[in-house]
Amino acid sequence: MLGAHMELEIREQPAILARGAASYLRQFREMLGSSRFDLALLVARGSSDHGALYARYLIEIHLGIPVSLAAPSVLTRYGKRLRYPKTLAIGISQSGASPDVAEVLGALREDGHTTLAITNTAGSRVSQAAESTLLLQAGLERSVAATKTYTASLLALYELVRALGADLPAPTIPGDVWLAESRLAAESGVGALLRSSILFSLARGYSFATAQETALKLMECALLPCKAYSSADFEHGPRALARHGTAAVVFGERLPFLGDQGAEVVVAPSCLEGPCAPIWDAFFAQWLALLCARARGLDPDHPEHIAKVTETL
Repeated sequence: MLGAHMELEIREQPAILARGAASYLRQFREMLGSSRFDLALLVARGSSDHGALYARYLIEIHLGIPVSLAAPSVLTRYGKRLRYPKTLAIGISQSGASPDVAEVLGALREDGHTTLAITNTAGSRVSQAAESTLLLQAGLERSVAATKTYTASLLALYELVRALGADLPAPTIPGDVWLAESRLAAESGVGALLRSSILFSLARGYSFATAQETALKLMECALLPCKAYSSADFEHGPRALARHGTAAVVFGERLPFLGDQGAEVVVAPSCLEGPCAPIWDAFFAQWLALLCARARGLDPDHPEHIAKVTETL
């Protein structure tokens, strides 16, 4: 079956997340103790970069600490090291193989800052560069598209913010019922995406990361060009493109102007609001990409031109 590994790994997520919820918070508290920081620097690429975007909202909203999303090229291509205040540098890499993420972590560590890696791969380059490492323990991911490692990263980042002192409740973990419900919802959205020439993925706040991840998944799995926007930014120009022959996947928003302009709207199902919603919404995004790929006769486990591990400098 096309995408057999991807489907299996999507289905593994409820159990993996339940295990992570029982261990990530404890591990972060052991690593960081009562440390406090003036800045959080997030270093990531690809799906992990979307996890970093999620963490930015969590940290700034619930800890009041400013966050910078690192541009690794400043160091790796232009050789410039920045003068950061007391910083927690967090490198996110599911494979742990990203050389630019590792190089930024290594530089921050040399400069005396606290460095932390979040990865699924023990002994990886990123984990060697950081002072401390949290292993996601999600098991081997064979499909090229990140699924279980992505949601495990989101959960880990949520628990990291709790460990740093945020007044957040214990995370609510999606189970097998939501797994089935999100698949049914995705099935109903496939047609609109396949018959549209222009696709958008829209959300705000915590869910903006989900909009970005959805667009990436549709591109890498189903070869459907899709552009993600903050729903606020979308109204500053790009909405002019929303018309007949276009479609938008929308998370946590009601945007009636899309339908009024003739665009088809795929509304993500929602049974949870707030900071844990992106963990739940990711299931729908993953099913949507997998089902669109199958409808187009594509195998997301073996896509052309991309590989599981991407190394950039």
